[in-house]
Parts: sequence; structure tokens; C-alpha cells
Amino acid sequence: MTTMTERHKTLEKNVTLLGIAALVTVAIGGIVEIAPLFWIDNTIEKVDGVRPYTPLEQAGRDIYVREGCYTCHSQMIRPFRDEVERYGHYSLAAESMYDHPFQWGSKRTGPDLARVGGRYSDEWHVQHLRNPQSVVPESVMPQYGFLADQDLEVPDIAANLTSLRRVGVPYTERDVEMAMADLKAQADPEADADDLAARYPKAQIRDFDGNPSRLTEMDALVAYLQMLGTLVDVNGAAAQEELASEQGR
Repeated sequence: MTTMTERHKTLEKNVTLLGIAALVTVAIGGIVEIAPLFWIDNTIEKVDGVRPYTPLEQAGRDIYVREGCYTCHSQMIRPFRDEVERYGHYSLAAESMYDHPFQWGSKRTGPDLARVGGRYSDEWHVQHLRNPQSVVPESVMPQYGFLADQDLEVPDIAANLTSLRRVGVPYTERDVEMAMADLKAQADPEADADDLAARYPKAQIRDFDGNPSRLTEMDALVAYLQMLGTLVDVNGAAAQEELASEQGR
């Protein structure tokens, strides 16, 4: 014991030895954490239902980020009883695998939106965005009515999808080629959207803002919100993720 104490004192008093020991310790820890990543293809177990965003949903997500919605609303339901009972099944990593950047977090001035899709009607979302206090009197959310008056203008949605494809989002050549047509078709109930529906399962195709004569930023944002949490059978997917974790994948 005395010898060990003396060695420890020597290490503490010698800056050079202490630095070398700290470097070796950090290096070992880094190797243990990082090295396994070179032998696995993906750190996220894929689950059925997860797909890339449609061009309209992606445009809506870009508006969501642009307007800073993420600063008050997270998209991460943690596996705690109070959160699951209020917001729904806890979030799965695979549900955000095509998000760049993801919208996880725990800062909530407003409720978590991970599973808001289908919970309210399009009309409710439009009214809530126009005048939040009209549906939630205690809300401190600012008004976003201007989105309904602003035509959706995406200079080159095909370029957006190409950029996302380069970082791993599996858009096909057909998806990129049809990007602008898909953007317009999803919010047009009279358009022929069979090809869109085939390439993007569970895509909701309709007018979202109540004004079918225009494609607006409100259409895009509501389309994005109505999709959140609707793509995956979360109970089956959660069991799949847990099994993969137990098997060390």
C-alpha cells in the first residue's frame, strides 16, 4: 500500500509522467469506443416503414427549421412513463435516420411533436399556426399566418434531394428526376399521384392548407407535421431494435 501511495504521489508531482499517463488512458478509452465502429455497417437498426421525406415534406421540414420551431418543440419522446403516456411510444433511433440535422432534444416550451401526425386535422394545424392562442389560450407561440400567404418556392428541390442523397439518404434517380412534379402533386388532390404514392409509402396526398388553388408554405409545413410519427409500427420496431441490441448488432 505504501509503495502504491508513493508511486501515485510521484505521478502527481511529475507533470510529464502525469500527461503521458492521461494520454495513454484516453487513447485506450477512445480505441474501445471507436474501433468497433469500423466493423459494423450501421449503428442504427433499420425498421420497416422508415423512408425518406417526400419533396413536399422535406420542404416543410426546411420551413420548420427556418422558423426555429425546434427551439420550443423537441421530437424525442424519452422512455419515461409520464412522457409515453402524454406523447405516445418512445422515439426510435431509426425514425430519425434520414434527418439532417435531427430534431431530438429535451427543451420544450411547447409539447413534443414526434408523434403529432394524424392527431389533429389539417384545419386545426392551419388555425393553430395562424393564431395559436385561438386553440390553446395559454400558448406563447408566435403567429405564423403569413405561411398561408406565401407561395412555396423551392429553387431546385432536385438539388436538395441530390445533396441529401450524398450524405446517405436513399433517394433514387427517379425520385430526383420527379422531385418538382412530386412537390406539386402531393398537395393537389386532382393530380395523378400514383407514382408518388408507390415511391413514398404512406405519403398523404391532399390539399393541406384549405386553398387548393395555391401551393403555399403552409401546405408544406402541415404536410410535414401530419407525417411525423406515422410511418413506423413503433411497437414492432421497438421489439426489433431491442433484439438487435441483445444480439450485439
